[in-house]
Parts: sequence; structure tokens; C-alpha cells
Amino acid sequence: MKESNMVKIGVSACFFYPDAERAVFGHKSLSYMENDMARWIGKKGVLPVLLPDLEGTLLEDILDQMDGIILQGGSDIAPQHYGEKPIGSWRGDPYRDQYELKILDYAIKHHKPVLGICRGFQLMNVYFGGTLYQDIASQLPHAGLHRSASLYDKINHPIHIEQGTLFDRLYGHVLNPLVNTVHHQAIKDLGRDLEVYARSEDGFVEAFGYSKEVPGKVMGVQWHPEFSQTQAGKLLDEDLIFNVFIEHARQHRN
Repeated sequence: MKESNMVKIGVSACFFYPDAERAVFGHKSLSYMENDMARWIGKKGVLPVLLPDLEGTLLEDILDQMDGIILQGGSDIAPQHYGEKPIGSWRGDPYRDQYELKILDYAIKHHKPVLGICRGFQLMNVYFGGTLYQDIASQLPHAGLHRSASLYDKINHPIHIEQGTLFDRLYGHVLNPLVNTVHHQAIKDLGRDLEVYARSEDGFVEAFGYSKEVPGKVMGVQWHPEFSQTQAGKLLDEDLIFNVFIEHARQHRN
């Protein structure tokens, strides 16, 4: 059999849990990847792999074959994982948290490239000992707009790029950097060994990198680069982030 030269990127799954009201597979759990994510990753020479919800060494054997890991967006992180009790209805998804924390822990311990997006970014912060605001609108009512249920990925806001960082090298030439915004939670206390790459105008951390790896090898962004085509031409070039991540994945493979 011919050995594949494709870079294998493992993508953590989103979950639909059993729901008797759902017409198809109503009593079963479903794992899925959002289509824009699949298209963003699935470039020439890159193989996206949806990581199955398996136990122990079965999952680890698959992770070992991956050249990089992407943690995609989705449901909230359960507050119990950063030492808080839920406020209001923000209970989070503890089952998915445990599944993804295992993936992230394996990736960090085996020095694999990681890119966290939105929820994945927040999960990385929690993994490194940080905390989250459970709901921006109710906890920080004077903050800017970071989520609209109806407009979804059609809204944006400016960010400030931190000088001297990887993102300064990637985007320092952009006069008015804009990103989409689809989140109602945000970083409160920054996790250990995380270097801030960018902040929103109202002060929230929007991007970071893990300082114990080379810049960009383990990083996260609060926005959704895979959704950028919805506002084509208005937002930061999402391919610059992807290219850095994929280059690290290629180097890890070699």
C-alpha cells in the first residue's frame, strides 16, 4: 500500500446527545464536524480526521497518528471544570469537556501542534488553569457585543494585536483588524504559560499561544476563522493562521 503524504489533522467532535424528538437516530449520540470547518481544513495535502469518542488507549492510538489537533467550537465549557458553579442556565457540556481535555492533554504531553477555536480556545485556557466569564452580557453588561443569535457570524469587532508576538508578525500591517464574534463566554483569568496575541477593544483576550512551545505551534483564537467567508474581504486573512498551524504539523510529522 502506498504511504500517504497527506498531513493528518485530528478534529475534536461536536456531539448531539440522544433526543427522542429527533426523527433520525433519536435515541443515539451523534458526533459531527461543522461543514465550514471541514472545508477550511480540507485543503490540498491535508486530511481532516474526525476524532471518535473512544476510551483510553483506543483513542490514544488514533491521536498518535495525527500530525496536529484542532479543537472546534460549540457548546459551553462546564463551570465545574474551572472551579465555579453555574449561573442561570449556563450548565455547559461536561461530557464533551472530558473527551476534549483527554485529547488536549495527550497533544500537549506529546508535543503535537494544537489550534483551539472559540470553545476550543476557552477549553485550552481552562486546561492551563484559567477561568471564564460564564455569560458576558449578564456579568459584564457594559462590554461590547460579542454574539448575536440571529446574525451569528455576520457581526464583527476590532481587535488589538499585541506587539512583538506571532500575530504582530502575521497581521501587524493591517490598519483596522476585524474578526467575527460568535461567543457569549470569555476568558476571565488567563491560564499559566499563555502569551496573549490579541485582545478585543473592550479588553477580552482574543488570541494566545502556549509559551513553552515555539510560537504558533499551540495556539487558540476566540473567533471562527473558518467562518470568515461569510464576511469575505472584511476580516483578517484566516489562511495565515491555518498556514502557520499546518507548517508546524508538517514539521511534527517529519
